Amino acid sequence: MKVRVKFEKYGPARFMGHLDTMRYFQKAVRRAKIPVAFSSGFTPHMIMSFAAPLGLGISSSAEYFDMELAEDVSSGGLSSEELSSEELVCRLDQEMAEGFRVVGARKVPEGRKHNAMALTAAASYRVTFEEGCGLTAEDLEGFYAQPKILVEKESKSGPKTVDIRPGIYELTAEEGESFSCIMLLAASSADHVGPKMVVKALAAHLGKDLRPYSYTVHKIQVYAAGCQDGDPRFVPLESLGEEIR
Repeated sequence: MKVRVKFEKYGPARFMGHLDTMRYFQKAVRRAKIPVAFSSGFTPHMIMSFAAPLGLGISSSAEYFDMELAEDVSSGGLSSEELSSEELVCRLDQEMAEGFRVVGARKVPEGRKHNAMALTAAASYRVTFEEGCGLTAEDLEGFYAQPKILVEKESKSGPKTVDIRPGIYELTAEEGESFSCIMLLAASSADHVGPKMVVKALAAHLGKDLRPYSYTVHKIQVYAAGCQDGDPRFVPLESLGEEIR
């Protein structure tokens, strides 16, 4: 049985890199005595796969990883048949340190095409700027109205100029004590647009100097592509599974 786990990452944990986060959850799964399956061969490893990596310094309400549960248990933990979504979340969350919170676990279909990483198509973010940044909703509208937004991206063959405008699906302002905006961006491995990349392009467009620590980024949700003819265009990754009872 394959299970998709949803967790939050915030506070000091947002400065933990992707590989360290993966190792952290591998240890947490062992401590929680979750009956995770291992690969075969000379160096067996947990069958786990994470969705799109989270950028350093970004907090999140919706991080995901998939893990395969074993049917035969010899470690003294529960069998996969005995684990409900509630029990799995409780066991894992008890092992979390400050900055992590496990909030969901659902059974998902088997197969590589159903992996969280393979399914990831988009992600939404809230970017909050420091007071006095001088940005307005009109600035955002003018930036988003451009037919092309050219940025320089690193590739295996070196830096290249690309148009990220097709990968910015939505960009809306939120007025409050501090100016913020909601971004819905492409997040697949083949077509990825990061929020910091968009902020950098916005600053260049406006001729402003937005320092790296003059804004914060929070991931709201991760989405898979929806039905071709249906609504919504994207669906949250967690909605593709079902509760384990």
